[in-house]
Amino acid sequence: MKSLRTPDECFNGLPGYAFAPHYLEVDDSEGGTLRVHYVDEGPRDAAPVLLLHGEPSWSYLYRKMIHPLVEDGHRVIAPDLVGFGRSDKPSQREDYTYARHVFWMQSVLDQLRLDGITLVCQDWGGLIGLRLVAENPDRFARVVAANTMLPTGDHHPGDAFLKWQEFSQNTPVFPVGKIIQSGLATGMDEAVMAAYDAPFPQEEYKAGARQFPVLVPTSPDDPASEDNRRAWEVLRQWKKPFLTAFSDKDPITGGGERVLQKQIPGCQGQPHVTIENGGHFLQEDQGERLAAVVSDFIRATPESR
Repeated sequence: MKSLRTPDECFNGLPGYAFAPHYLEVDDSEGGTLRVHYVDEGPRDAAPVLLLHGEPSWSYLYRKMIHPLVEDGHRVIAPDLVGFGRSDKPSQREDYTYARHVFWMQSVLDQLRLDGITLVCQDWGGLIGLRLVAENPDRFARVVAANTMLPTGDHHPGDAFLKWQEFSQNTPVFPVGKIIQSGLATGMDEAVMAAYDAPFPQEEYKAGARQFPVLVPTSPDDPASEDNRRAWEVLRQWKKPFLTAFSDKDPITGGGERVLQKQIPGCQGQPHVTIENGGHFLQEDQGERLAAVVSDFIRATPESR
Protein backbone atom coordinates (compact mmCIF):
# COMPACT_ATOMS: atom_id res chain seq x y z
CA MET A 1 0.00 0.00 0.00
CA LYS A 2 1.47 3.33 -1.03
CA SER A 3 1.11 6.09 1.52
CA LEU A 4 2.11 9.69 2.13
CA ARG A 5 3.53 11.15 5.30
CA THR A 6 2.98 14.83 6.08
CA PRO A 7 6.32 16.55 6.76
CA ASP A 8 6.90 17.28 10.44
CA GLU A 9 7.45 20.97 9.76
CA CYS A 10 3.78 21.30 8.78
CA PHE A 11 2.93 20.85 12.46
CA ASN A 12 5.31 23.40 13.91
CA GLY A 13 3.80 26.17 16.01
CA LEU A 14 0.16 25.15 15.82
CA PRO A 15 -1.85 27.21 18.32
CA GLY A 16 -2.78 25.30 21.45
CA TYR A 17 -1.19 22.03 20.32
CA ALA A 18 2.20 21.59 21.98
CA PHE A 19 1.79 17.89 22.71
CA ALA A 20 4.67 15.47 22.21
CA PRO A 21 4.01 13.11 19.30
CA HIS A 22 3.85 9.34 19.82
CA TYR A 23 3.80 6.72 17.09
CA LEU A 24 3.15 3.06 16.51
CA GLU A 25 2.95 0.86 13.43
CA VAL A 26 -0.17 -0.97 12.27
CA ASP A 27 -0.52 -3.67 9.64
CA ASP A 28 -1.77 -2.16 6.39
CA SER A 29 -3.27 -5.59 5.49
CA GLU A 30 -1.17 -5.71 2.32
CA GLY A 31 2.16 -6.84 3.72
CA GLY A 32 3.34 -3.46 4.92
CA THR A 33 2.78 -1.10 7.83
CA LEU A 34 1.37 2.34 8.43
CA ARG A 35 2.51 4.78 11.07
CA VAL A 36 -0.23 5.99 13.42
CA HIS A 37 0.23 9.08 15.54
CA TYR A 38 -1.38 9.59 18.93
CA VAL A 39 -1.31 12.07 21.77
CA ASP A 40 -0.67 10.43 25.15
CA GLU A 41 -0.86 12.79 28.10
CA GLY A 42 -1.34 12.28 31.82
CA PRO A 43 -0.31 9.51 34.25
CA ARG A 44 0.34 6.19 32.54
CA ASP A 45 -1.21 4.25 35.42
CA ALA A 46 -4.54 6.10 35.20
CA ALA A 47 -7.52 4.64 33.36
CA PRO A 48 -7.46 5.91 29.77
CA VAL A 49 -9.82 8.37 28.18
CA LEU A 50 -9.80 7.60 24.46
CA LEU A 51 -10.70 10.56 22.25
CA LEU A 52 -11.66 9.56 18.71
CA HIS A 53 -12.08 12.29 16.11
CA GLY A 54 -14.02 12.20 12.88
CA GLU A 55 -14.07 13.65 9.38
CA PRO A 56 -12.12 15.67 8.22
CA SER A 57 -10.53 16.67 11.53
CA TRP A 58 -7.67 15.18 13.52
CA SER A 59 -6.55 15.07 17.15
CA TYR A 60 -6.11 18.85 17.04
CA LEU A 61 -9.90 18.97 17.49
CA TYR A 62 -9.47 17.74 21.08
CA ARG A 63 -6.75 20.17 22.16
CA LYS A 64 -9.12 22.18 24.39
CA MET A 65 -10.14 19.01 26.24
CA ILE A 66 -6.80 17.32 26.80
CA HIS A 67 -5.36 19.63 29.47
CA PRO A 68 -8.55 19.76 31.60
CA LEU A 69 -8.89 15.98 31.51
CA VAL A 70 -5.24 15.50 32.48
CA GLU A 71 -5.65 18.02 35.30
CA ASP A 72 -8.50 15.84 36.59
CA GLY A 73 -6.10 12.91 36.79
CA HIS A 74 -6.87 11.03 33.59
CA ARG A 75 -4.57 9.49 31.01
CA VAL A 76 -5.73 10.98 27.71
CA ILE A 77 -5.07 9.25 24.40
CA ALA A 78 -6.08 10.93 21.15
CA PRO A 79 -5.07 9.04 17.99
CA ASP A 80 -5.08 10.42 14.48
CA LEU A 81 -7.05 8.06 12.28
CA VAL A 82 -5.15 6.66 9.32
CA GLY A 83 -5.35 9.28 6.59
CA PHE A 84 -5.53 12.19 9.01
CA GLY A 85 -3.31 14.33 11.22
CA ARG A 86 0.24 13.07 11.68
CA SER A 87 -0.73 9.50 10.77
CA ASP A 88 0.22 8.04 7.41
CA LYS A 89 -2.12 8.64 4.51
CA PRO A 90 -2.67 5.86 1.95
CA SER A 91 -2.66 7.53 -1.42
CA GLN A 92 -5.49 5.59 -3.11
CA ARG A 93 -9.09 6.09 -2.09
CA GLU A 94 -9.87 2.39 -2.42
CA ASP A 95 -7.31 1.72 0.32
CA TYR A 96 -9.78 3.19 2.81
CA THR A 97 -12.58 0.93 4.00
CA TYR A 98 -14.74 1.00 7.10
CA ALA A 99 -13.44 -2.42 8.16
CA ARG A 100 -9.81 -1.33 7.82
CA HIS A 101 -10.37 1.76 9.96
CA VAL A 102 -11.82 -0.41 12.72
CA PHE A 103 -8.94 -2.86 12.33
CA TRP A 104 -6.33 -0.10 12.53
CA MET A 105 -7.81 1.41 15.70
CA GLN A 106 -8.17 -2.08 17.19
CA SER A 107 -4.42 -2.42 16.71
CA VAL A 108 -3.88 0.82 18.62
CA LEU A 109 -5.94 -0.52 21.55
CA ASP A 110 -4.03 -3.80 21.49
CA GLN A 111 -0.55 -2.31 21.23
CA LEU A 112 -1.19 0.22 23.99
CA ARG A 113 -2.88 -2.51 26.08
CA LEU A 114 -5.74 -0.22 26.93
CA ASP A 115 -8.34 -1.37 29.44
CA GLY A 116 -10.95 0.35 31.60
CA ILE A 117 -11.41 2.78 28.71
CA THR A 118 -13.71 5.77 28.68
CA LEU A 119 -14.53 6.37 25.03
CA VAL A 120 -15.32 9.90 23.87
CA CYS A 121 -16.38 9.85 20.24
CA GLN A 122 -17.73 12.30 17.69
CA ASP A 123 -18.64 11.94 14.00
CA TRP A 124 -16.61 9.05 12.51
CA GLY A 125 -15.05 8.61 15.93
CA GLY A 126 -18.36 7.03 16.89
CA LEU A 127 -18.74 4.97 13.73
CA ILE A 128 -15.36 3.42 14.54
CA GLY A 129 -15.42 3.69 18.32
CA LEU A 130 -18.82 2.08 18.86
CA ARG A 131 -17.69 -0.85 16.72
CA LEU A 132 -14.67 -1.18 19.01
CA VAL A 133 -16.93 -1.13 22.06
CA ALA A 134 -19.09 -3.88 20.58
CA GLU A 135 -16.06 -6.00 19.69
CA ASN A 136 -14.25 -5.40 23.03
CA PRO A 137 -17.02 -4.84 25.59
CA ASP A 138 -14.87 -5.90 28.55
CA ARG A 139 -12.21 -3.30 27.76
CA PHE A 140 -14.54 -0.28 27.91
CA ALA A 141 -15.86 1.13 31.18
CA ARG A 142 -18.15 3.80 29.77
CA VAL A 143 -18.97 5.79 26.64
CA VAL A 144 -19.61 9.46 25.91
CA ALA A 145 -21.18 9.87 22.47
CA ALA A 146 -21.14 13.40 21.03
CA ASN A 147 -22.72 14.18 17.65
CA THR A 148 -22.34 10.67 16.29
CA MET A 149 -24.20 7.50 15.42
CA LEU A 150 -23.70 3.91 14.28
CA PRO A 151 -25.65 3.76 10.99
CA THR A 152 -26.69 0.51 9.33
CA GLY A 153 -28.21 1.99 6.17
CA ASP A 154 -31.66 0.80 7.18
CA HIS A 155 -32.90 4.35 7.70
CA HIS A 156 -32.68 7.54 5.65
CA PRO A 157 -29.46 9.36 6.55
CA GLY A 158 -31.06 12.79 6.37
CA ASP A 159 -30.94 15.49 3.72
CA ALA A 160 -28.15 17.43 5.45
CA PHE A 161 -25.84 14.42 5.32
CA LEU A 162 -26.67 13.66 1.69
CA LYS A 163 -25.87 17.26 0.73
CA TRP A 164 -22.55 17.00 2.56
CA GLN A 165 -21.80 13.69 0.85
CA GLU A 166 -22.51 15.18 -2.58
CA PHE A 167 -20.34 18.22 -1.88
CA SER A 168 -17.47 16.08 -0.64
CA GLN A 169 -17.36 14.13 -3.88
CA ASN A 170 -17.86 16.97 -6.33
CA THR A 171 -15.87 19.90 -5.00
CA PRO A 172 -12.65 20.34 -7.04
CA VAL A 173 -10.70 21.34 -3.93
CA PHE A 174 -11.49 19.72 -0.58
CA PRO A 175 -11.16 22.71 1.81
CA VAL A 176 -10.60 21.00 5.16
CA GLY A 177 -10.24 24.11 7.32
CA LYS A 178 -13.27 25.77 5.77
CA ILE A 179 -15.30 22.58 6.22
CA ILE A 180 -14.48 22.61 9.93
CA GLN A 181 -15.35 26.30 10.09
CA SER A 182 -18.71 25.70 8.41
CA GLY A 183 -19.54 23.13 11.09
CA LEU A 184 -19.05 25.54 14.00
CA ALA A 185 -21.43 27.72 15.92
CA THR A 186 -18.78 30.10 17.25
CA GLY A 187 -16.34 30.57 14.37
CA MET A 188 -12.54 30.42 14.47
CA ASP A 189 -9.56 32.50 13.45
CA GLU A 190 -7.25 32.01 10.49
CA ALA A 191 -4.45 30.39 12.52
CA VAL A 192 -6.76 27.67 13.82
CA MET A 193 -8.18 27.10 10.34
CA ALA A 194 -4.62 26.70 9.06
CA ALA A 195 -3.96 24.12 11.80
CA TYR A 196 -6.82 21.98 10.50
CA ASP A 197 -5.33 22.27 7.02
CA ALA A 198 -1.81 21.44 8.23
CA PRO A 199 -1.96 17.64 7.69
CA PHE A 200 -2.93 18.13 4.05
CA PRO A 201 -0.29 20.25 2.27
CA GLN A 202 -1.60 19.11 -1.15
CA GLU A 203 -4.80 17.57 -2.51
CA GLU A 204 -3.12 14.18 -2.90
CA TYR A 205 -2.96 13.91 0.90
CA LYS A 206 -6.75 14.03 1.15
CA ALA A 207 -7.71 10.60 -0.22
CA GLY A 208 -9.02 9.50 3.18
CA ALA A 209 -10.89 12.73 3.77
CA ARG A 210 -12.50 12.39 0.35
CA GLN A 211 -13.42 8.74 0.87
CA PHE A 212 -14.87 8.88 4.38
CA PRO A 213 -18.25 10.37 3.39
CA VAL A 214 -19.00 7.54 0.95
CA LEU A 215 -18.08 4.88 3.53
CA VAL A 216 -21.03 5.82 5.75
CA PRO A 217 -23.70 3.11 5.30
CA THR A 218 -26.68 4.74 3.57
CA SER A 219 -28.37 1.62 2.17
CA PRO A 220 -29.22 -1.74 3.77
CA ASP A 221 -26.78 -3.62 1.53
CA ASP A 222 -23.78 -1.39 2.22
CA PRO A 223 -20.56 -3.41 2.81
CA ALA A 224 -20.46 -2.29 6.46
CA SER A 225 -24.17 -2.68 7.24
CA GLU A 226 -24.06 -6.22 8.55
CA ASP A 227 -21.06 -5.56 10.78
CA ASN A 228 -22.83 -2.55 12.23
CA ARG A 229 -26.01 -4.55 12.80
CA ARG A 230 -23.98 -7.09 14.76
CA ALA A 231 -22.47 -4.25 16.77
CA TRP A 232 -25.96 -3.00 17.58
CA GLU A 233 -26.84 -6.44 18.94
CA VAL A 234 -24.10 -5.94 21.53
CA LEU A 235 -24.98 -2.30 22.22
CA ARG A 236 -28.61 -3.21 22.88
CA GLN A 237 -27.29 -5.34 25.75
CA TRP A 238 -24.76 -2.74 26.96
CA LYS A 239 -25.51 -1.89 30.60
CA LYS A 240 -22.36 0.01 31.46
CA PRO A 241 -22.71 3.82 31.65
CA PHE A 242 -23.43 5.47 28.31
CA LEU A 243 -23.87 9.23 28.09
CA THR A 244 -24.99 11.36 25.14
CA ALA A 245 -23.55 14.87 24.90
CA PHE A 246 -24.85 16.24 21.62
CA SER A 247 -24.76 19.91 20.71
CA ASP A 248 -27.73 22.15 20.03
CA LYS A 249 -26.73 23.37 16.55
CA ASP A 250 -25.73 20.33 14.51
CA PRO A 251 -27.94 19.64 11.47
CA ILE A 252 -26.10 16.42 10.67
CA THR A 253 -26.62 14.33 13.82
CA GLY A 254 -29.38 16.23 15.63
CA GLY A 255 -31.89 13.78 17.09
CA GLY A 256 -29.43 10.89 17.05
CA GLU A 257 -29.08 11.07 20.81
CA ARG A 258 -32.68 9.95 21.20
CA VAL A 259 -31.97 6.80 19.18
CA LEU A 260 -29.00 5.95 21.37
CA GLN A 261 -30.87 6.67 24.58
CA LYS A 262 -33.80 4.49 23.52
CA GLN A 263 -31.80 1.47 22.40
CA ILE A 264 -28.80 1.25 24.74
CA PRO A 265 -29.63 0.14 28.31
CA GLY A 266 -26.60 1.93 29.74
CA CYS A 267 -28.22 5.24 28.83
CA GLN A 268 -30.97 4.76 31.38
CA GLY A 269 -30.75 7.11 34.31
CA GLN A 270 -27.73 9.00 32.98
CA PRO A 271 -27.55 12.83 33.05
CA HIS A 272 -27.57 13.31 29.28
CA VAL A 273 -26.62 16.82 28.28
CA THR A 274 -27.13 19.19 25.40
CA ILE A 275 -24.04 21.31 24.81
CA GLU A 276 -25.30 24.81 24.09
CA ASN A 277 -23.86 26.98 21.31
CA GLY A 278 -22.11 24.04 19.71
CA GLY A 279 -22.09 23.04 16.06
CA HIS A 280 -21.11 19.69 14.58
CA PHE A 281 -17.52 20.09 15.81
CA LEU A 282 -18.54 20.81 19.38
CA GLN A 283 -15.02 20.10 20.67
CA GLU A 284 -13.88 23.23 18.85
CA ASP A 285 -16.90 25.27 19.89
CA GLN A 286 -17.23 24.06 23.48
CA GLY A 287 -14.26 21.84 24.25
CA GLU A 288 -13.82 22.93 27.86
CA ARG A 289 -17.51 22.35 28.55
CA LEU A 290 -17.42 18.88 27.01
CA ALA A 291 -14.28 18.02 29.00
CA ALA A 292 -16.11 18.95 32.21
CA VAL A 293 -19.03 16.75 31.21
CA VAL A 294 -16.66 13.82 30.64
CA SER A 295 -14.86 14.28 33.97
CA ASP A 296 -18.15 14.62 35.87
CA PHE A 297 -19.47 11.48 34.19
CA ILE A 298 -16.37 9.47 35.13
CA ARG A 299 -16.59 10.59 38.75
CA ALA A 300 -20.27 9.71 38.91
CA THR A 301 -19.88 6.23 37.38
CA PRO A 302 -17.15 4.18 39.08
CA GLU A 303 -16.02 1.33 36.88
CA SER A 304 -17.89 -1.94 37.29
CA ARG A 305 -17.52 -5.19 35.43
